[in-house]
Order: sequence, then C-alpha cells, then structure tokens
Amino acid sequence: MDCPPKEHCLRSEGEGAEPEAIEPDAADPLGIDDLLGPDDLAIRDTVRTWAADRVLPHIAEWYERGELPGVRELARELGSLGALGMSLEGYGCAGASAVQYGLACLELEAADSGIRSLVSVQGSLAMYAIHRFGSEEQKQRWLPGMASGEIIGCFGLTEPDHGSDPAGMRTYAKRDGEDWILTGRKMWITNGSVAGVAVVWAQTDEGEDVRGIRGFVVPTDSPGFSAPEIHHKWSLRASVTSELVMDEVRLPADAVLPDAKGLRGPLSCLSHARYGIVWGSMGAARASFESALDYARSREQFGRPIGGFQLTQAKLADMALELHKGILLAHHLGRRMDAGRLRPEQVSFGKLNNVREAIEICRTSRTILGANGISLEYPVMRHATNLESVLTYEGTVEMHQLVLGKALTGLDAFR
Repeated sequence: MDCPPKEHCLRSEGEGAEPEAIEPDAADPLGIDDLLGPDDLAIRDTVRTWAADRVLPHIAEWYERGELPGVRELARELGSLGALGMSLEGYGCAGASAVQYGLACLELEAADSGIRSLVSVQGSLAMYAIHRFGSEEQKQRWLPGMASGEIIGCFGLTEPDHGSDPAGMRTYAKRDGEDWILTGRKMWITNGSVAGVAVVWAQTDEGEDVRGIRGFVVPTDSPGFSAPEIHHKWSLRASVTSELVMDEVRLPADAVLPDAKGLRGPLSCLSHARYGIVWGSMGAARASFESALDYARSREQFGRPIGGFQLTQAKLADMALELHKGILLAHHLGRRMDAGRLRPEQVSFGKLNNVREAIEICRTSRTILGANGISLEYPVMRHATNLESVLTYEGTVEMHQLVLGKALTGLDAFR
C-alpha cells in the first residue's frame, strides 16, 4: 500500500513521536482527499471549474425563471468533459471509475441538483440501459452521440398513478406483425422535452416475469410520441421535467432491449442512478455548509462575528460531522462498486442517509444565514428545495427503509 503524503504521516523517529503540526482544513477536516489519486483530483477539479464558469454565475436566474436555457449546449459541453456515461466503457464513453463518476456528481450538484440530474439521467439511466441491455446495433446507433451530448436521452418508468410500484405500470406494448405498438404515459421525466431518444418500460404479453415488462428504445420523433414540459415546480426549477405521451407509437421489432426482461432491468438502472445521488447530495450539502461558514465568519452581531458564538459553532460542527461522514460513505460505496461488490441495499443505505442529512444541513445553514437564507443571493434555499425532489425520486425514504429492513430481517414488508 502506498504511504500517504509525508505531511500527513506521523513522525517515526524516537519513542513517543508527535504528529507534525498541520493546520486544520475546514474544507477537508478528515483528510479525505488523501484517498484520491492524481487522476481523481484532476477529474474533480475539471468538473468543479466547469461548473464555476458555466453554471454558478447564472443558476440563480435560471432557477428564478424556472428554466434551463441552452440545455443542449450544456449537454455538449458536458460530453466534451467526458461526464456523460462517464463510467461506461467504449462507444465514446470515458470509462472512468465509479469514484471518479461520484466526484463529478458531487461537483455538479454543488452547483445545482438540476445539472446533476441532467447528467445522471443521461448516463446512469438512458445510456446505462442501452449499454447494459441493448443490442450491438442499438449501442452503435445511440451511445456515441449520447456520450458527446449531441443526443440527449430520457428514461420513462414512473407513471401518473405508479411510482414506487412500477410493476403496476399501465403503459403497454402489443405486437402488430413484426412491429410493436406502444401506448401509455410516463410522468416526472427529466430531459423528456429535449430528448432525442427515450428508454421506455412497458407491459407486454411476453413471458411470465412481472407480466413481461420490457424496455424499448424510442426515437422521440416517432409519430404518436410527445413530451410536454411540466411547469409550476417549486423544486428542480433549473431542470427540464416532462410527461411522456405514447399514442400508438409504432416501433420496429429491434426497438426492444433484448437483454432486459421483467423489473430487474429498470431496477438495476435505478440502482446505478441512486449511486450518483449518494455523492451528488453531498455536493448540495457542501455548498450550503460553505455558504453558512463564510457567513458566520463575516456577519457581526453584538459586536463580533456570529461564528464566535457557541450555538453557531455547535451548528457548524454538527453539519461538518454529517457532511464528511456522508462523503466517506460515498467513497466506501464507490470503492465497492469499482470492486464489483456493491449491493442494491448498500446503495439504498447511502441514498437514504446522505439525502436526508443533506436536507438537514441545508435547513441548519439557513438558520445561520437568518433572513438572508431565503434569498437566491445565497444557494441554501435553492439546494434545500431541490433536495426535496431528490429525497423522493429514485426511491422514496419509505421504500429505502423497507429495502434495508428486508436486508436486516430477511422479511419482505413491501406487500
């Protein structure tokens, strides 16, 4: 095992050696960066710089207007960074490690959850489904353009009446000769209105596994397909959210994902996306914590900075504990994913803990900022409202609690 940098090692000369004097680092109090190699740090810093240049100067305005202008250009820029389908191999994808992908998610969500959602849905849902379950022809047709950001993808699983119970979906695909006829609706679909391709899951009469649920690769210019955008959101406002409507969309036989049968297909995609949330939520938490810390150092009341008062320091200490424990948890899960040992219930562990703690960090940060905390001049309220959506999508709190409960007891409480 490589020794950590010398400045982080204990002195070894003589009995009772003392640690070298190292100044505390408020940004990394546990020295978590020591777990990262040069390539990891380079990827993290590249994404952080891009977000600082392209997102942070504009995000408050985009959020207030409830839109994400220039989303196609942003997608192409993210593609040029290698951030789309980042952990996938081949077809123009970067082939990065799970930890490197997680670091990118953290930096993107430190800017805004909507930007991380764009990348997660593109790479961890739409691209992952095609890469994992698609034919070679499907991969060659779609993945290079999606990796570059020239083609945006979306993932249609949730329906107006079926979210946590996807087995009850009503979207249906029936055979018509060699073709498929796809009919149904999907709801709360990120990227839907700007997507060139949609991965849509539907009931069929084929097979006995959950009534033959299959995945279909649907070009969005297909007759009968539409994706009206959803407005009037108070969360993820700088994100494209849509409904998908399929009105007897005719698809060729080769539109079906050949290696995905039953719910295991879409659920494995969701597990991959949830992993990115484990990291991303800590980005939103970090941005809020840093905003509160800076404010506490400069805001004066009763003749001195409020950061010098005990109650404020207690809040900052508690937030730092949960923030950096969450980042350590994300690192641990990333190492397990890179080793091929990450289990779905472990992803649920991370998603449940980190999003829940991130929301609490945002709320506590808001109290330090006082009335200023509700202003878009600061990122805290924007992150807090975004995380309310992140808490729900890719599995609600209750669903992840039941996943963990089943893993702990061996008893299924879902039904």
